[in-house]
Amino acid sequence: MFNRWLFTVALVWLTLVAVNSAAQTESAASPKAVFVIVDGIPADVIERVPTPTIDAIAAMGGYGRATVGGPIDEPGETPTISAPGYMSLITGTWANKHNVYKNYGISPDYRYWNLFRLARSEKPELQLAIFSTWTDNRTILLGEGLAEAGDWRFDVVVDGLEQDAARFPPRPSDAHIADIDDAVSRDAARLIESEGPDLSWLYLQYTDDVGHEHGDSPELDQAVVDMDARLSLVWSAAQARQKAFGEDWLVIVTTDHGRDALTGRSHGAQSKRERTIWIATNSQRLTPDFDAIPEIVDIYPSIATHLGITIPEQVARHLDGASFIQ
Repeated sequence: MFNRWLFTVALVWLTLVAVNSAAQTESAASPKAVFVIVDGIPADVIERVPTPTIDAIAAMGGYGRATVGGPIDEPGETPTISAPGYMSLITGTWANKHNVYKNYGISPDYRYWNLFRLARSEKPELQLAIFSTWTDNRTILLGEGLAEAGDWRFDVVVDGLEQDAARFPPRPSDAHIADIDDAVSRDAARLIESEGPDLSWLYLQYTDDVGHEHGDSPELDQAVVDMDARLSLVWSAAQARQKAFGEDWLVIVTTDHGRDALTGRSHGAQSKRERTIWIATNSQRLTPDFDAIPEIVDIYPSIATHLGITIPEQVARHLDGASFIQ
């Protein structure tokens, strides 16, 4: 009887050790994050057009409508334009702080730290990557290498292709931008799978170009379908990394603004459709705030939470967003 009791105690102890070991292994999985901005796709379009990749990402975590543009008729009101939208995401602030109100001829206020500067400062060992169809994202908005922006640099860079007229000669209706989106997404997938950068930004542009030319149209629908196919490469790469290395990959996909309700060709104002964006993510740690119409500025602190980055008080006090990840 005594030996049987000892055997039972030993079995329980071994079981607890195994469970604890498994829990420690799971918690030790390296967190990785990639956020994707696909330009100028209204929420009603993304919800109507077949997007199997976005659906697959959301099936693992969640999909919801969100807002951009800041508080209307208050200092933080921000134009529903591309660069202001990007800056609101990557700084977690509205335009009255980051000082970006248009796409060109801008002077960002680098006192409001972007997500990559935060990562480089607080966890310098992290590998940072950008895959972008618009080079200004890195050189101007993020201010890579500029002393006033913190003098930090990416480890992996894929951009500048829109300046390579030999490889991507301009084509009617900006069709060469679609080719650049193809190249950027392929390189992003290849480097994410092979290198596994800790924090990456993928930016794809062509959907906004089509929207400006054709508005709400079969052409825009097809551009969204094509975008989703490009995104599938990156999603598959992140899944492959997670399976091969046991990493904990966060994927967030969003857009920077909607479009006008009349034609779908323009944006920049504060109409409901221009302000309404969407967020899809595979995170299984979403808080109820994710279902309560989050804002684009909430993505910054959410990614920081996933990566285990503690935001210093001198940065956190300026943020206009809050994490929707536990």
